[in-house]
Formats: sequence, structure tokens, C-alpha cells
Amino acid sequence: MTTISDQTFDEERALYGSSELLLSNCRFDGPADGESALKESRDITARECCFNLRYPCWHVDGLRMERCELTPNCRAAMWYTHHAVVTESRLHGIKAFRECSDVELTRCEIVSPEFGWFLDEVRMEACEVESEYFMLRSRGLDFQRVTLHGKYSFQYVEHARLRHCELYTKDALWHCRDVVVSDSVLSGEYLAWFADGLTLERCKIIGTQPLCYCRNLTLRDCEMVDTDLAFEKSDVQATITTPVLSIKNPASGAIYVPSVGEVIMDDEAARGRVVQGA
Repeated sequence: MTTISDQTFDEERALYGSSELLLSNCRFDGPADGESALKESRDITARECCFNLRYPCWHVDGLRMERCELTPNCRAAMWYTHHAVVTESRLHGIKAFRECSDVELTRCEIVSPEFGWFLDEVRMEACEVESEYFMLRSRGLDFQRVTLHGKYSFQYVEHARLRHCELYTKDALWHCRDVVVSDSVLSGEYLAWFADGLTLERCKIIGTQPLCYCRNLTLRDCEMVDTDLAFEKSDVQATITTPVLSIKNPASGAIYVPSVGEVIMDDEAARGRVVQGA
């Protein structure tokens, strides 16, 4: 592996097509304002580097970033890249990951609208995230101790497992399929409409009109706080440990709950049971 230390690159495609590079304390910045510094490269490690130019890591096979910074000017940093490991880094450019596979992020600070679209096999642990449309249409997610602030997250995701996460996000998990969330906080309006095969275990659910139009929905020992008009048109099996403000027209299944402020059953097609005092 060739080591390059303490250098600055600003030209177009500065290290295009490189292989087996260790970049240490380098900067991608400067007046030439060149794009695509590491495009079409292989087996690249960047340690304590700063990326301030656009599209640096497109079509990279084998990427490691350690304690790096991607500034807001570093747009669309990693696209079509496979086998990427990013640790203790700040990812602040819009659209940081797209159409990548086998991605691992640990102890990262992510401020990136439209982060993580169309990814396949993603592991994320101990990350702080601020994003909109986070992880759109991605699949194979394994997240632990991730805190998210944003809107429209995890829409259309498939085959995901989230554990000990905190999601403060509107319209989360819409149209998701085969997703399990456990020991987590889900706070925001209109949670998980149109989900299919969503399971929530020991979660705290906060916000209006959650879990409507769902199929194969399961809740096990979950809390519901300030939740009204819940479960409308859903096929649901649920055990709730706290009172619920209102439940409306569950399509089928059974909801076991200590108490409900109001049960609304004004749709003839609604066949779900609400069992209070459970």
C-alpha cells in the first residue's frame, strides 16, 4: 500500500483509478475546484482527511474512512461504492451515500439531507443523524443506538432491524416491509402508514395517527404516548402497556390495552377488536 501524507489535492480527478492507497492528513480542497478525486479507485484508506470538493468517492471498491471530515461542500460523496467502512467521521455533505452496498458506519456525525438512498446491506452503530428522506428505498439494515432527527425517514425500506434507537421523525417507515424495531423511541406524526410486516417490540410510540393502513402489524409490550386515531384500516395484533387516546377502525386482529379514551368504529368493514383492561 502506498502512503500519501499531508498533501492537498484540488484538480479534477486528482487520484482517479488509484489502488491500495493510504491517505493520511490530506485535504481535497483548493482553487481548481476539481471533482471526483478518487473515482474508479480500489482499496482506499483515508485517515484524518478533509474532503471539501464534490463527488470524491464514486465507483470505489473497498473504502475505509477514519476520523475524516466531509464538509457541506462535499456533495454526493459516495455513490456506487461497495465495501465501505466509515468510523468516527463527520459527514456533512448532501446525498452522502447512494446506490452503495456493504456499508458500515460507526460513531459518525451525519448532517446530510437525502442520505443513504438505494443502499443494500448497511450496518450503523452509535451514530447521530440529521437528515430528510433518510435511507429511502434501502434494504438489509442493521442499526443499533442510532439517534435521528428529520422527516420522511426509512420510507420503502425492506428487511431492517433497529435496536435501541431514537427516531424523532415525521412520516417514518412508510411502506416499509419486513422491519423489526425493538427497545426504541419512535416520535413523530403518521408513523409507518402502509407498512407490511412491521414488528415493534418494547418501543415507545409518540405522536398522532400512528400505524394506519398496515398489514401484518405486530406490537409487543409497547407504550403509546399522545397517540390518537391509531391503527385505522390496519391488520394488527398488539399488546399496549399504556392508555391510548383513541383507536379508529382497525381492519382486523386484536389490540390489548389498559384503557382507551375513545374507540371509533364507524366503518362497517372494521373487524378489529379492542380489548380494554388487559
